Amino acid sequence: MTHESSLSPPAEIAVCYADAAGMEDARSLAQRLGLPLLDRYDLRDEQFAQLLICESGTRRLQQTGRKAPGPVLADFVSGAVAHRRKFGGGKGQMIAKAVGIKGSIRPRVADVTAGLGRDSFVLATLGCEVQMVERSPIIHALLESGLQQAQNDYEVADIAARMSLVHADSINWLTSQQAEPPQVVYVDPMFPHTDKSALVKKEMRVFRDVVGDDHDSAALLQAALDLVEYRVVVKRPRKAPAIEGQAPSYQLSGKSSRYDIYTLKSLT
Repeated sequence: MTHESSLSPPAEIAVCYADAAGMEDARSLAQRLGLPLLDRYDLRDEQFAQLLICESGTRRLQQTGRKAPGPVLADFVSGAVAHRRKFGGGKGQMIAKAVGIKGSIRPRVADVTAGLGRDSFVLATLGCEVQMVERSPIIHALLESGLQQAQNDYEVADIAARMSLVHADSINWLTSQQAEPPQVVYVDPMFPHTDKSALVKKEMRVFRDVVGDDHDSAALLQAALDLVEYRVVVKRPRKAPAIEGQAPSYQLSGKSSRYDIYTLKSLT
C-alpha cells in the first residue's frame, strides 16, 4: 500500500512514550528515524500532525487535534485480523485463489507494498512464506512492533514465523533478488478508497499524510514482472483501471475490490 517518494520520515511527526516501558523504545526509535522525541505529549496540541507513540512493547501512530481519529497500528493478534484468521474462509478466499494457493501449493510471496501487513498475515495464515517490503520508515516501525507482538503470542507465533520484514524501496529490493526471486509478487498500490467505513477513512487519512500517493506503480509492476518466477498479483478497487503497461492475464472480482493476475508460468 505504500510506495512513496522518500525513505525518510515526514518532518511533521514526533516520537513519544506513554509509559516507562515505552521510553527506551521511543528514544532509540527517534534516533533511528531522526525525529524529535517528546517526553510529554498532548493529543490536542497540533504542533506535530502525527505522534508515533511507544507503550509497553507496542507502537501506534496517532493524529493530533481535537477531532482526530483513533490510533493506527499493525495488529496481528486481535481485532479484525483475529476474526478473519478464525472465520475468514480459508483457501476459499479470493486472495488465496489470486496468489495460486490450491491443494498442497503454498507459494513464496513477496508483498512489496506491505502497509499494515493484513494481507501478508492472511497469506501466512494460509501457509505461505511471506516477505513484507515497506518503504515508509514510519509504517515499517509499526509493522516491526506488530510482528514482534505476534511472534510472542502463542496463538499466532507459528503464523508470524512465516513472515519477515524489510525496510526498502520495493523496486530496488526486487532488482536485488535475482539469486532467489519470489514465486509470487503481491502489489496493493495506494488508491482513493470509496469505502465509507470509519476504519478505512481513518487509516487512509493517516497513510495519505505519512506516505502520499503511489506515482510509480507502473514501474513497480514492471520490476515485479521482470523478476517474479510464477505470477504477479495486483489488488485494485473493483472498478479501477488496470495499472498502465502489460495487460493482466485474468482478473478475479469481488464486491469492492479485484485482483489482476499476471501469469508467467503455472505454479507447481
